[in-house]
Amino acid sequence: MKIVTDCAADMPNEEMERLGIVQAPLFIQFPEGEVDATKISADDFYNRLEAMRPKIPTTAQPSAGIFAELYRKLAETEKNIFSVHISSGLSGTINSARDGGEQVKDETNVNFWDTLTLSGGERFQVLAAALASKAGWAMDSIHERLTQIREKTELIYTLDTLEYLARGGRIGRVKAIAGALLNLKPIIRVDTDGKYTTVKTERTINKSISSLTDHVFQKFGNTPVWATVLHGRFSEKADMLAKEFQEKLNVAKLEVMRISPVLGVHTGPGIVGAAVVPMDLMSDLT
Repeated sequence: MKIVTDCAADMPNEEMERLGIVQAPLFIQFPEGEVDATKISADDFYNRLEAMRPKIPTTAQPSAGIFAELYRKLAETEKNIFSVHISSGLSGTINSARDGGEQVKDETNVNFWDTLTLSGGERFQVLAAALASKAGWAMDSIHERLTQIREKTELIYTLDTLEYLARGGRIGRVKAIAGALLNLKPIIRVDTDGKYTTVKTERTINKSISSLTDHVFQKFGNTPVWATVLHGRFSEKADMLAKEFQEKLNVAKLEVMRISPVLGVHTGPGIVGAAVVPMDLMSDLT
């Protein structure tokens, strides 16, 4: 079985190559033209983003035609495909994937999975699907494990500024101005419906990082966890969050990674957060 995902899963290239995972592109639309988000480095993207101020690029999902072409090519060597994607509550990508699969239903068998999350949370499910498939698990067993991971994973982050959310229309301008005047730093998580919800706001990014850590501890307690700390271009705060996790959580595995440019469009470089999952849901696969 071949695993397909999208670049919102924040998977390193070497990881995808090692596991044979195929990535569908998401697109960033700059005034001078559209860019495949997999073809631009994080630093190049943030340089362009900051140079555009006060404007902001937009993002676009792959078309059904792109997915159909991808599935058709994969079907030349593998008829069974499992397509695992960013939350339907945040993107229409999985709908495009299903439409693309419909176009090639006579040529291949495509199974679809809505992760109801993104970034590192999506990555955990893609990893589990790929590893379980390589271990010979049946599709029902893979679905069962992904359901457990989807329910137990926490994807949470904080922002240094509300400016980019406001420019992208993700929050109202009045609310953004008020937040900027009060210097508010929101803590945002992906809820069970696959959409964002605000947990709390703080007045400084350091307090926000501490509150974020406390929230994660309240969820997991002393359960051994795999924690992936993620940031845009905020390495100092990512290191701070990683240190707090190590001090307060029972961290079995810790990584620090960059988020995809396609996700950074709406957050700017000042984003730091984490995806956290109980280690026992991953350890028998890795």
